[in-house]
Amino acid sequence: MNIIISNRSQEPIYEQIAKQIKDAVVRGELSPGEALPSIRNLAKQLQISVITTKRAYEELEKDGFIETVGGKGSFVSGQNKQLLREKRLKAVEEKLAEAVTESKVLDISLTQLQEMLRLLYEEEE
Repeated sequence: MNIIISNRSQEPIYEQIAKQIKDAVVRGELSPGEALPSIRNLAKQLQISVITTKRAYEELEKDGFIETVGGKGSFVSGQNKQLLREKRLKAVEEKLAEAVTESKVLDISLTQLQEMLRLLYEEEE
């Protein structure tokens, strides 16, 4: 598992970790039942605080992506991959709904909003 932390990102480190692990699960790079590095080992590998890694794992567990077994470690959840994808899609829809609401407040047309989205999408490629 290769996690890359960006100090330039405005996203907190724990969210960067959680997002990358979620993406790996959804893409099938991490299989159900697969063990994740221990909180301490991941913190050491990334050269960050154990508390930060713990928070990332807590977020992943809360969202159903991992399960933690006391004394044994954290493992990729056996949840249906499609269900995990649906959770992520719902989050995207919620963020887009916020963008639409804000756009209407600012009197941004649908065409302008679509162009903004297209540019942002292409920028990420």
